[in-house]
Amino acid sequence: MSSSKDKVAVEIDGDGIAWVTLNEPEVRNALSPELRAQFCERIPPLEFNPAVRCVVIQGAGDHFMAGGDIRIMKERLAMDANERARGIVAGLHGLHHAIFALRRMPKPVVASVQGAAAGFGLSLVAATDLAIAADDAVFTLAYCHIGASPDGGSSYFLGRTLGMKQQMELAFLGDRFGADKAKELGIVNWVTPKAELAAETLKLAKRLAAGPTKAYANAKALFNASNHLSMESQLQMEAMLIADSMATEDHAEGVTAFLAKRQPAFKGR
Repeated sequence: MSSSKDKVAVEIDGDGIAWVTLNEPEVRNALSPELRAQFCERIPPLEFNPAVRCVVIQGAGDHFMAGGDIRIMKERLAMDANERARGIVAGLHGLHHAIFALRRMPKPVVASVQGAAAGFGLSLVAATDLAIAADDAVFTLAYCHIGASPDGGSSYFLGRTLGMKQQMELAFLGDRFGADKAKELGIVNWVTPKAELAAETLKLAKRLAAGPTKAYANAKALFNASNHLSMESQLQMEAMLIADSMATEDHAEGVTAFLAKRQPAFKGR
């Protein structure tokens, strides 16, 4: 169980949904060293937890995540340039392990976004499998406003969602855009009224957690691989993974339920 003082709170409910809450609302859940450390610590174990069938990442308070902690960046300016660079790289490598886990874990990962999703916050939304946003959500890559280039995997994940000129526009101008534009660009899947975000997120998470999670895992692996495999290798991977999926209890249940004209009761095995 998580404490209310945790910077990243993790709660696993009875439906198998892991609720990951970025929990520094007083600074719009900015990526402080404490929040970053707990994010790196608490995301990877979810990959291997058999009780978790879906992961939801959300922000406490009125915002998802306002990006990097500018106060820490100011403190770093007093450091030697080489020392500062070493610290930045080391911190990002820790975050990379968490991002790898989100992409690799054999279960759906959903971002539930309200308010600001800036800098690393936008990178994090882009790294998830699905995203639902409140109609008040505001997105910006933002890095250019502090003389920095993107991090958090945004150049990779946005590169697989947007065209080259759209990526350059977000990176070079850093303009803010709303939830409807984010949906148009493919950064989020759904936009809902702010008052309904929690209920709609819960509905989506329950649907995913009750689904054939082994089949989801194989589909996720296929989509992750499709950017670097040849067509022949991709089709071979499809053949191997559908055979793997069809060896599960969930496949047998799905076929039986379909023929019986009832809803399947998937177990994730």
